[in-house]
Amino acid sequence: MSQVLDIEHFDLDIKNNSRSHHTELCAEKRLIVRRGQPFNVILHLKPVGAEFDPSETNLTFIVETGPLPRKESDTKVSFSLRDPAVDTEWSASATYDPSANTVCVSIISSVNAPIGVYSLTLAQEGQTTSLGQFTLLFNAWCHRDAVYMRSESKRQEYVLAQHGQIYKGTPKRIKGSPWNFGQFEEAILDICLKILDENPKFVADADADVSGRRNPIYVTRVLSAMINSNDDRGVLVGSWSDFEDGVHPVTWIGSGDILRQWAESGPVRYGQCWVFAAVACTASRALGIPCRVVTNFGSAHDTDGNLLIENLYDEDGERMDSGDSIWNFHVWVDSWMTRPDLGPEYDGWQVSDPTPQEKSEGVFCCGPSSLTAIKEGELTRKYDAPFIFAEVNADVVDMVRLSNGEFVKFSGSTKSVGRFISTKAVGVDVRHDITHQYKYAEGSKEERQVYNKAQHHNKLLQQGEEPGLHIKIKLADNMIVGSDFEVYAVLTNNCMEARTCSFLFFSRAVSYNGKQGESCGFASDNVEVPPGEERRLSLRLEYKRYGSAITSDRLIQLSAVTIDKQAARYHKAEKTIVLDEPEMEIELLGEAIVNQSLTVELTLLNTLSEPLHDCSFTIEGIGLTDGKPIPAKIGAVGPNEEAKASLAFIPSSAGSSRLLVNFDSDKLKNIKSFINVDVKESSSTEAQ
Repeated sequence: MSQVLDIEHFDLDIKNNSRSHHTELCAEKRLIVRRGQPFNVILHLKPVGAEFDPSETNLTFIVETGPLPRKESDTKVSFSLRDPAVDTEWSASATYDPSANTVCVSIISSVNAPIGVYSLTLAQEGQTTSLGQFTLLFNAWCHRDAVYMRSESKRQEYVLAQHGQIYKGTPKRIKGSPWNFGQFEEAILDICLKILDENPKFVADADADVSGRRNPIYVTRVLSAMINSNDDRGVLVGSWSDFEDGVHPVTWIGSGDILRQWAESGPVRYGQCWVFAAVACTASRALGIPCRVVTNFGSAHDTDGNLLIENLYDEDGERMDSGDSIWNFHVWVDSWMTRPDLGPEYDGWQVSDPTPQEKSEGVFCCGPSSLTAIKEGELTRKYDAPFIFAEVNADVVDMVRLSNGEFVKFSGSTKSVGRFISTKAVGVDVRHDITHQYKYAEGSKEERQVYNKAQHHNKLLQQGEEPGLHIKIKLADNMIVGSDFEVYAVLTNNCMEARTCSFLFFSRAVSYNGKQGESCGFASDNVEVPPGEERRLSLRLEYKRYGSAITSDRLIQLSAVTIDKQAARYHKAEKTIVLDEPEMEIELLGEAIVNQSLTVELTLLNTLSEPLHDCSFTIEGIGLTDGKPIPAKIGAVGPNEEAKASLAFIPSSAGSSRLLVNFDSDKLKNIKSFINVDVKESSSTEAQ
C-alpha cells in the first residue's frame, strides 16, 4: 500500500523561484515562472507521520489552464514522480529533508505548454490538495523554447528592460523619444493575459485559443490584432486628426497608464503608430517574448500591392491623391522566435505591426513575418510579407497628368523608401541602425535582384529624372518652432543650352504618416537658366502662417518643382523638415532615497510669439511614481516666458531608474525629456 503524505501547509517558494526564472521584477508577490525550467514547491508535513519515501509514495500532479481544461488540448496535464523527464512533457521529482520534515517537489513544465495562469493540484489515493496557482511565460533562457535567445545581454534588453527609446523625426533629424514599457509594473501581466482572453478567437473557441498560446507565432498575431480596436474591443483607438474626446497620442510616455485604462473601461483614445508599437512591445515582453520597437524612415504604404508608390501631380505641380503614400516614419515591432511553419532559415526576428492599416485574413493585423523572408523577397511566406516588403523596399515614381489625361513619368527613386531603420541599441541609449537586417544595400546587385524577384510580373521602374537640371533644397541653421526663417530651392542647369521654366516652391504642413495639411507658404518665378549657372528661389516660413497649420509632429514638407509645359519636362525635389523644440530643464532637489519624498523642478521656455494655454508637466518613472503618471497643471504661459513646475514623488525601490517628463499645452505638444535617477536604500532599510 502506497504512502499518503499528510500535508500541513505548502510554500510556493516565490522568492527563490522568481530569482531563478527572472521574474523577480514583477510587482505581484505570486509565482510567475518560465517554460521548460524547474520550479520548486515545498510541502511541509505534519509532525506525526512516516518519513517520505519516493518509492512508496504515489504522487500525481495536475496542472490546468483556461476555462475548459482538456487533456487533448494540453490545457490539462497529469504527471507523477515516476514519469520520466521528457523535454516536451511535464515532469516532477522530489527530495525529502528529515530535519525540516519537508518535501521539495521540483516541477518542470513542457517547453510547448500554453502560457497563462495555471492551477496546481496534488492527487494521492483519491485525495486532492490544491497547491495554488502559478503563471507560466515563454522562456528566452531555455534553449528548447521557441523564443530562446542565446545572448544574455540581448535577453536583458529585449525581455527585461522596462524603458527604452522610440525614434521619430526625419532621416536628417532622427530623435529618440523615451518610453516606459513597464511590463513588470503591478497588474500589467494580468492585463496582457486579459488582452488574450478578450480576443475574438477566444470568444469563438476558448479551448482552441488557449491551446494555441503554446505558440509565440499565434500569440504575436493575436496581439497585433488586439492592440488596435478596429475589429474588437482592443486596447487603442487610432486617430490621426481629431483628439477632442481623448488623449492626444503625443501625450503618452508609457504603456502602463494605457493598459490600466483599457482594463478598467475598454478601448483607449488615442494612439498612433509608435503608441501601438510600444504597447505591443510591453505585452510581448510581459509574456516572455523578446521584442524590440523598430522605426522605418520613408515608410511606404502600398495600397494596390504593385510594390510601387505612385505620386501623381497635375500640370501646375499640385499633388493629387493616388491612394499610395510614404510615411515620414512608421513604427512597428520585431519579435524573436523560431518558425517551424516556414523552416529554420526563417527563424529569428519576426515583423508584426499593430497599427491598423490594411486587413490580413479579414482582420486589421499584420505579421509576424520573417525578417529573413523580407530581406530575401520571399513574399509567399506568411504572414503579410508583401505589405511589409513594400514598406521598406517599394520604388517611387512621380507622374504628371497632362490636360489630355495622359500620365507622363518625370522622376522616380529606388532609394527613398526604407531608410535608417532604427531601434535602441542593446544596453545603451543610442540608436542602432538595422537597415542591413531588412534589406541589401540600396542600389547593390543583391538589392535589385531581390526587388526583381519580389516584383514578379511588375515592370521594373527605371530611374527617370532627366539629366541636366538639378534641384536642391537648402535649410536654415536655426528652425525652432515659433521662429521665422528662410529656406531656399537652388536650380542648377548642367545642360549645354539654356533652359526656361516655371520655378515653384511649395511648403505644406504634413503628418508623420505623409498626410498633407494646409499650405505654410508659396513662392514662384519664371526663370531662364544659362548653361552651368543656377537660380535660387527663397521662401520665408513665418510662424503666423505655419503655426496654425502644423501638427504636433512639427513637420513641414518642402517641394520645389520646375515645369516646362511646352516641352512636357518636369523636375522635382522634396524634403521634409522637423522644427526644433524648446529644451526642457530637469533638476532633482536632493538625493533619491527609498520611501523618501523627492522634488523635481521643471522649466521650459515658450519660444512662441503668443501665449500657451492649458500648460502642464507630467512625470512618470518605474519604481519612482508608483507606476502612475503625476501631472502638474500650470495654466497659461506668456510669449518668451518660462513654464515652471515642482513635483514631488516617492521612490519605492532602490537602483537605477529613469524619470520621464512630458510637457503639453494647446500650441506646444510632444515635448519630452528624461533624467536618470539612482535611488539609494534608506538608512533604516540598510540597517535591517
